Amino acid sequence: MPQRTSTLDWDVWQLLVATEAAGVALWAWNVDTDDFTMDHRAHQLWGVPDEGSRTFEQLSLCIHPEDLDKVRASFAATREIVGAYETDFRIMVGDQVRWISARGRGDDQGIVGRVMFGIFMDVSMRKAAEEAHEMIAGEMNHRIKNLFSIIQALASVASRSTSTKEEMTHDLMQRLAALSAAHDLIYTNLNEQHRAALLSDMLEALLKPYMGRAFDENRIRVTVPDVLVGESSATALALVIHELATNSIKYGALSAPAGVLAISCLEQGDDVVVVWKEAGGPRIVAAANPTGFGSKLLARSVSGTLGGSIKIAWPAEGVVITLCLSKARLGA
Repeated sequence: MPQRTSTLDWDVWQLLVATEAAGVALWAWNVDTDDFTMDHRAHQLWGVPDEGSRTFEQLSLCIHPEDLDKVRASFAATREIVGAYETDFRIMVGDQVRWISARGRGDDQGIVGRVMFGIFMDVSMRKAAEEAHEMIAGEMNHRIKNLFSIIQALASVASRSTSTKEEMTHDLMQRLAALSAAHDLIYTNLNEQHRAALLSDMLEALLKPYMGRAFDENRIRVTVPDVLVGESSATALALVIHELATNSIKYGALSAPAGVLAISCLEQGDDVVVVWKEAGGPRIVAAANPTGFGSKLLARSVSGTLGGSIKIAWPAEGVVITLCLSKARLGA
């Protein structure tokens, strides 16, 4: 059966219009003299004046230093490559970095009078999308590793602070619920990233489970200014507040019907000072052991991620905990 052919005769002007529409730039390389000849679009792409041919070495001055050796090796090997080839690399146009894709056919296919032909294409947008995907994948991997570390730490805290598996399960579920509540405030949907939440909203979400157990919601009073809590610090703050609330439920003001918890906050220069004050609980006769695993985790979270310090006072009427946090770290 005879092969059908197009009835359109493609002239040079039509081919130029087609390459322009496709964003394709043309080049020709004399394999003997090393002369590179490019069309007008290629000169625009490379940011070099249209002043006739130039050598490959002259054109190489525009190639990103980190890609130069790779490009030289790739072009030197083009004549040995069988079939089509494609080489992606970066060029410098002033302070701007562009990604270029050089494409052609190797093994001297289509060579005319010792001249090889090919095209350049600007693939900067594609490379930017690839880098964004890689960054997201790397961030996801980082977050998953952090999540595993947090769960391990929470499991260790729960195992040391409980005596039965039922208590451990409840403790761990409560801690995970606190982290979930903090996460929901920072990420309301997939399109809202690096969002900050108000400290008052964060405290309300984290303490809500304990308000139910404390019989009267008025027993927990929160008075704080409009301080922002950022993505990076939300998890650490959630762990700190949950640890303090858990201790209060077990040993402090929230363990007694008449107990009261008051949380206040003030800004002092570059710091945010949060005061956790309990009253009306069991009378304190001696300070609790400050070297327990939970206390170490608490101190590490405050001093590390939140860039601050923690002070604990033990008056007879109830514990007073002062958290001095870096305002910049808290809002990051």
